[in-house]
Amino acid sequence: MMLTILFSARPDSWDQYDDPLNDALSDAGIGPFRVVTQAAADEVDYIVYAPDSGLTDFSVFPRLKAVLSLWAGVERIVGNPTITVPLARMVDAGLREGMQEWVTGHVLRHHLGMDAHILGTPGIWTKQVPPLARDRTVAILGLGELGAASAEALVHLGFRVSGWSRRPKALPGMQCHHGAEGLDTCLREAEIVVLLLPDTPATQNILNSRTLDLLPTGAVIINPGRGPLIDDDALLAALDSDRVGHATLDVFRVEPLPTDHPYWAHPKVTVTPHIASETRPATASKVVAENIRRKEAGEPMLNLVDRGVGY
Repeated sequence: MMLTILFSARPDSWDQYDDPLNDALSDAGIGPFRVVTQAAADEVDYIVYAPDSGLTDFSVFPRLKAVLSLWAGVERIVGNPTITVPLARMVDAGLREGMQEWVTGHVLRHHLGMDAHILGTPGIWTKQVPPLARDRTVAILGLGELGAASAEALVHLGFRVSGWSRRPKALPGMQCHHGAEGLDTCLREAEIVVLLLPDTPATQNILNSRTLDLLPTGAVIINPGRGPLIDDDALLAALDSDRVGHATLDVFRVEPLPTDHPYWAHPKVTVTPHIASETRPATASKVVAENIRRKEAGEPMLNLVDRGVGY
């Protein structure tokens, strides 16, 4: 029987996925199949999905076997009651490598104090030698695929890396913490904090006035994870009081970030436009194809979402 795979994402993304997705499905030995952007509901077997596509009612697809998200974050879809089939989030090599590079770049920027020279006053010779990486503690909050990949890169560079997750984990070259007490311990030691947690009720506002006060004075916050992880008012207050030295933020509660938001004008905030890591069609298509191959073969699928925990 012909498999019908519905590509449901923004129309301008189809041209980027057309060839890579068809090639990946063919290479995976799936067939016969067709990838379409429109189809009768009773013909659809799989949906390759982006939450900004406008599709919200999955109950109309009687043959649907799985929903394969193109996004790493699933907070916008995990609570959809009409998704009663397996839901897989996107975890692929392109996302991992992109996040590793973005996190490493911004950690090194703050570790080396690059802003003092890039934005410094011409003619002013100020010599301040940074510590070695082995003398700098970086905390990664969130040790999933992207957090673990970022931690691995920083460990390789010699940083003292600590990590926190809700449940116990063990990763090479770093100290791992978990639970409420572990979070406090992790933050007390952190000179640079990288947020890579999912957006769930348990993680929203995890950086708030209480937890920000645990940080060493002048600590740096880097958030390529999710906007709601930070209490914005608490962070602004911590920046104004010099409790926090700088915040580099790639994600926000409202995107694009409104032009009148105080982050734009704050001298201790760097705003980047949600570019820390994007799904790359070439690598993402291979993950989608492998998951369809697994489902058709009766094998366990990759990166399935646990509806109970929200990711």
